[in-house]
Parts: sequence; structure tokens; C-alpha cells
Amino acid sequence: MSAVRTLAFYKPYGVLSCFTDSAGRPTLADFMQIPDVYSAGRLDYDTEGLLVLTADGALAHRITDPRQKLPKVYLVQVERIPDDAALVALRRGVLLHGRRTRPAEAELLPESPNLPPRPVPIRFRKSIPTAWLRITLREGQNRQVRRMTAAVGHPALRLIRIAVGPITLGDLQPGQWRELTASDVAGFRAS
Repeated sequence: MSAVRTLAFYKPYGVLSCFTDSAGRPTLADFMQIPDVYSAGRLDYDTEGLLVLTADGALAHRITDPRQKLPKVYLVQVERIPDDAALVALRRGVLLHGRRTRPAEAELLPESPNLPPRPVPIRFRKSIPTAWLRITLREGQNRQVRRMTAAVGHPALRLIRIAVGPITLGDLQPGQWRELTASDVAGFRAS
């Protein structure tokens, strides 16, 4: 185990990616009391999934620096079933506020993934089907997955990050964390 602690945490829906909040909303401190670790990147309040926390500044920079092109993998439930044109648009990159996103990997999943239930159910409309996509990004603009799927006509209903570089959620459940091994951390440096 490395001298500097690095953790994988499954951030639940409705939790901030920081340890304090003046408005009293749920934060990482509600799930862990580990000194001197900080989130390497963030997930929005309404996004679930993998957060890496570390005290290693160089590692945090490696994870968050878009020039590193570290892949981040998401499962996203969207309104309606995307056609090939929507998937091609996601793969080529989408124009967001005058700037084209980097090409992404995007695939329509044949069935819903096996995920823990969300404490607040997604909005359900009988007349509008939903579908699940697996999207891999190599950059991290603010609310990028949500903005990309909306731009191609498929608003996101639920969003879960399942991997950052070589680290995956594995069998973690919302609110759980695990310590990464020295070889896990070396995997970040090598990827």
C-alpha cells in the first residue's frame, strides 16, 4: 500500500463532491472521515458513481488534466432510443457553446444495466421509452455527458460514472469506498 492514501468512492445521487457545504447538503464527509484526501475531479450533485480521492497532488493532476486524455466511462439513461445518426454525432463530437467536444465512444446497450436503485426515481413518462448508453470521454467539460446527449435529442435521465482510467466501481455500492493498492495507483500513472 502506498504511503499516500488513494480511494475509490461510489458517490451517491444527491451528494456534493466536496467535504463541506454551507447550505447543509450531503457531502463526502457524510460517508468518510479520512484526513487529507481530496476529490480528484468531481461529479455533479445529481450524478452518481466513481470518484477518486487522494492526497497525491501529481496523481490528482494526472486524473483531472484534459491533456492526459484519461478515459472516463459513463452509463447514461436517456429519453427515447437513439438512432445511428445520434450515436455517430456523439462519436464525432458535439458542438457545445461554440466548441466541439473531443470524439467519444458511444454505444447503445442492448438492455438496462444492473445498478443499485436511485433514492429519487427518474421521471417516468409512459409514452416516452428510455435507453441506456455507455459513453467514454477523454475530457471533462462541465455537465458534458448531459449536454452532449441533450444536443443530439436525448436528454439524460440518470448518469453513473463507472470507470476513471484503469479504476472501476467494481462491487462498490453507493456510499461505499475502498482503498486503492499501489498497483492500482501505478495503473493510473501508466495509462
